[in-house]
Amino acid sequence: MTDLITCISPVDGSVHVQRLAVSDAEITTATKTARAAQRAWRHTSIAERARVCLAAVEAMLAMEAEIVPELAWQMGRPIRYGAGELRGFAERARHMIAIAPAALGDIDPGAKEGFTRFIRREPLGLVMVVAPWNYPYLTAVNSVIPALMAGNAVILKHAAQTQLVGDRFQMAFDRAGLPAGLFRTLRLSHAQTAKMISAGLLDQVNFTGSVPGGRAMEQAAAGTFTGIGLELGGKDPAYVRADADLAHAVENLVDGAFFNSGQSCCGIERIYVHADLYDRFVEGAVELTKTYVLDTPLAEATTLGPMVKTEAAEFVRGQIADAVRAGARALIDPRHFGRDAAGTPYLAPQIVTGVDHSMAIMMEETFGPAVGIMKVHNDDEAVHLMNDSPFGLTAAIWTRDATAAQRIGDTLEAGTVFMNRCDYLDPALAWTGVKDTGRGATLSVVGYETLTRPKSFHFRMG
Repeated sequence: MTDLITCISPVDGSVHVQRLAVSDAEITTATKTARAAQRAWRHTSIAERARVCLAAVEAMLAMEAEIVPELAWQMGRPIRYGAGELRGFAERARHMIAIAPAALGDIDPGAKEGFTRFIRREPLGLVMVVAPWNYPYLTAVNSVIPALMAGNAVILKHAAQTQLVGDRFQMAFDRAGLPAGLFRTLRLSHAQTAKMISAGLLDQVNFTGSVPGGRAMEQAAAGTFTGIGLELGGKDPAYVRADADLAHAVENLVDGAFFNSGQSCCGIERIYVHADLYDRFVEGAVELTKTYVLDTPLAEATTLGPMVKTEAAEFVRGQIADAVRAGARALIDPRHFGRDAAGTPYLAPQIVTGVDHSMAIMMEETFGPAVGIMKVHNDDEAVHLMNDSPFGLTAAIWTRDATAAQRIGDTLEAGTVFMNRCDYLDPALAWTGVKDTGRGATLSVVGYETLTRPKSFHFRMG
């Protein structure tokens, strides 16, 4: 029996998309066709690959009018922000295309008399990208475009919640004239995905999702020697030093905590504020939070849409309630946000104080619009608390002292350290994490390393 891949819209609880998963025969055909197409594509010039990939970017941007409301219906992001994800998609794609000639060029180890020596980067073959729903274009493009630019074929398995995004990728590449079969979106169940990996049908799998999902990927790949890239959970911290620009810190950190209803792998989930600024920071954060508009994502005025599922919202409500029972204070009255209601995905943003690291809201991933704020007295205390986590994607420092930020950053256990910003990805830098957040890296020149294999040439001359 074939599985149904279903998207329940958080807007109103209706079935928005429901499609059959592909058959085993379709999987076999897709992988064989992809490998056949890749054998020719690997010999295509980087300039030609760039031409096609850039055309795909333009084709995707041309679909903006359809994509923006489609995103709102699928995962709840307000329509006022939908175009921003497409701009980010284009920025990342164009950067990875632009750096490809240098990133994929031969490595010269230096002259040696009587020899010609170099290292060539060869494509792996067939790459699967398993993409999440929360930033469905941004996360997928991190691997899809560089994999193709490196000379690989790509299979995209998108989340059930945002399965139409997979269709959009297929449309864009088809309209750009990418060779048939080289890129393919497949609607797959979890079991089918695991079966493809465990059967050794793939050369690399790049997965973005939960820690349990990452473990399932590693288990499926065991013994196959398939490469696995993982970007998993996060509990990203911020530290506001005594010398920080207070207004700037409040504005950025509230946005970093609540944008996309807090459903961001690098969103701010815990904030440590120096005692000298603590009271004023909390007061400013509360006042700014009260200006958010929680409503249907289809309304232009909405700045906070529903969470992706009622179960996700109930999980966050539970974390908040547990913290309050343990002595914390929830500073935002949900009644201020008329749409907030238990048993629905519409959840008001929440700031929680009086918290400590015995509470789940400060230690376990929340992935929703709730943030805990703690008072600290010095850099050492802040660093200790920031590192006291099983996760390590990003960490942010607010200060006017770049030397201090560098010193603190050197001690932080994170893939990216920010100063005076947060919740942002620069495609020129490697996107990576430590501890339970994952393994491997995407974007930048480093991102091409996991999508290619080195091949050394060692010629004795004469």
